[in-house]
Amino acid sequence: MRQITPEPLTAAAFAPYGDVVEASPAEAQRLINEGHTTRFHDLADVTAAGRLTVNIFRSEARDLPVTLHQMERHPRACQMFMPLSGHPYLVVVAPKGDFDGDKVRAFLAGPEQGVNYHAGTWHHYSLALIGQSDFLVLDYADMEDNCDIADLSDPIEITA
Repeated sequence: MRQITPEPLTAAAFAPYGDVVEASPAEAQRLINEGHTTRFHDLADVTAAGRLTVNIFRSEARDLPVTLHQMERHPRACQMFMPLSGHPYLVVVAPKGDFDGDKVRAFLAGPEQGVNYHAGTWHHYSLALIGQSDFLVLDYADMEDNCDIADLSDPIEITA
């Protein structure tokens, strides 16, 4: 079984898979609302072949190490996750194209970091690490033709 240790989630490291969504000083900022609000502008490339939905996904915590048996991708739209519960979580991805288990990477996302998976990026479902964790999720409305699943013949273990 292949073992992967998560690396910190940074915009540069995650760029091949999507966008890191966070209110970081490096992002474009604009003062709005008579100067009472800072807008962190255009944080993700949100695209879809049709209507997007706004959802809340509630995930139960997983203990490390965690063994992965599946990955998924959404070929027709991005999928964005923004944590709501103030807990860190794991992000597991692989490049677009045919699934290659040797190219899987894991990231430790901070409690204020969201991710936007670009269309076609392989990823694992939400991996909460502490308690029950809610995520605000933007997703393509037509789920029937927008989810491919790869069952892993060789499971992958994410270690601490």
